[in-house]
Amino acid sequence: MAKILVTGGTGYIGSHTVVELQKEGYEVVVIDNLSNSNIEVLNGIEKITGIRPAFENIDCVDYVSLDRTFEKHINIDAVIHFAASKAVGESVEKPLLYYRNNLVSLINLLQLMPIHKIKKLVFSSSCTVYGQPDVLPVTEEAPIKPALSPYGNTKQISEEIIRDTVHANPCFQGIILRYFNPIGAHASAEIGELPNGVPNNLLPFVTQTAMGLRDELKVFGDDYDTPDGSCIRDYIHVVDLAKAHVVSVKRMLDKKSGQQLETFNLGTGLGLSVLEIIRNFERVNNVKVPYKIVGRREGDIEKVWADPSRANNVLGWKAAETIDETLRSAWAWEKHLKEIKSS
Repeated sequence: MAKILVTGGTGYIGSHTVVELQKEGYEVVVIDNLSNSNIEVLNGIEKITGIRPAFENIDCVDYVSLDRTFEKHINIDAVIHFAASKAVGESVEKPLLYYRNNLVSLINLLQLMPIHKIKKLVFSSSCTVYGQPDVLPVTEEAPIKPALSPYGNTKQISEEIIRDTVHANPCFQGIILRYFNPIGAHASAEIGELPNGVPNNLLPFVTQTAMGLRDELKVFGDDYDTPDGSCIRDYIHVVDLAKAHVVSVKRMLDKKSGQQLETFNLGTGLGLSVLEIIRNFERVNNVKVPYKIVGRREGDIEKVWADPSRANNVLGWKAAETIDETLRSAWAWEKHLKEIKSS
């Protein structure tokens, strides 16, 4: 079976993708610098699949270390590139960190892949490239607007870098996956979202507040042009998202696509507000989540949700998990973490 290199493979989406790849029989090599993840994630992957993936603790910004990894793990068939800094708010405060981490790592990969005869890349992009769309749901043909944050800008620039690289190298093939908002955890509760320090995403804040680890959840703004005034997003189960990466890799390896570069939205097609997520979480898990409305957060988009029909029709992929199942899995993961810490 093919060998896949996964950068950022101990991270949230990366770890779930490693699980799905191994379940399908792929050999996986994981690269991560553990800046926003934990080495213990490998234990969870092994418990679920029975296989511990090869692991290299390196930073993709380090060209020499990345080159050595390619030399050590020969015959890699494709790369899935997750490794990046990913918090919108932090990117506004630390733009240079984001431009360095997110762009240099990609450039290093694209330089080294042809040297080591690797021609296939799946890239982790984001719906932030659309900014605030004029029309909803948003399709892949929607115009790319000026980014509202340095994080969003790095994803736009990364897509341009990949597009230019593919154009210059006829043998190179890429798939760009534009995620909407991944939430939830693996049904086993062995892996889930575990950011280091203070979470930047909504669901870890919800679960930690419900668990009593945080006094209250901050809701950034209630004066947006939405039914309840809070921002609307398309929330997708992380396992559904992971499965889309496996399908994308298989598509390129099976040479089912005649195109060098393809782009797909990965979402459910359903928009839910921040306040709806809180209320649904409370309902399905029978817990309370204290929250407080605060001012808007710089860089946030008002509302966005996907038209995932291209991924549905071309990849044969569709989000399968319901929002209730997703929110239950997130709470099960938080309770599992509490058990680990108390044992």
